[in-house]
Amino acid sequence: MEEILAKEMEIALQYCVACGSGHFGAVDVLWRDLIDAWQLSHEEINYINRQQGIFCQKCGNNLRAMGLAKAILCSYSAHRTLVEFCNSSAELHVLEINKAGNLTQFLQKLPNHKLIEYPQFDMTNLDIESEKFDLVIHSDTLEHVPFPERALSECRRVLRPSGLCIFTVPIIVGRMTRSRTGLAPSYHGQSGVPADDQVVCTEFGADVWQTVLKAGFCSCEVFSFEYPAALVLIARK
Repeated sequence: MEEILAKEMEIALQYCVACGSGHFGAVDVLWRDLIDAWQLSHEEINYINRQQGIFCQKCGNNLRAMGLAKAILCSYSAHRTLVEFCNSSAELHVLEINKAGNLTQFLQKLPNHKLIEYPQFDMTNLDIESEKFDLVIHSDTLEHVPFPERALSECRRVLRPSGLCIFTVPIIVGRMTRSRTGLAPSYHGQSGVPADDQVVCTEFGADVWQTVLKAGFCSCEVFSFEYPAALVLIARK
């Protein structure tokens, strides 16, 4: 099954938009406890496994991270790959909140790149001066933050005028967003390895754009690298 899926993706993805490689692999990533906690349908299981399990064999970035890379490239009318973009964007000031998959290895080549990570930094109260960055990036982080609207408002605060916050969250496209407050704890990461920083606070759905606009951004674009497996949010200040 893994070999068949990998061959299909090699046709669908001509090259990795992160590094340029043309070699892909595939693994299933969901486990039964998480499937049950999220009450996922068979279709939802399939596209989440694609999102997290299709990966570039060279740089290790999965479909989700490739989507994030492509959204960045399109937002700046940029080059063929993220590698090329990072080698030619010396003036761009970028804040990365927690490592965005394996994209960090490329993003850190930007002279004005700054990586911050939990728990040293609280996403809802960033110890960073206002209007410092052109671009804020985070990937599958917001669902773990108790107050996602507040976290996004902090992302907006540290952006310069017309700056962009480009990020991913797991989106179940066939339902609305719900808080997991009062529900049994659900964790991302690895099966059977619960961790406080991996507990899910919010399950985002088709109305995720509302959280972005409520945080004060003037627009929210849903960028589709592959629907519904690889969706990216582009928020403009």
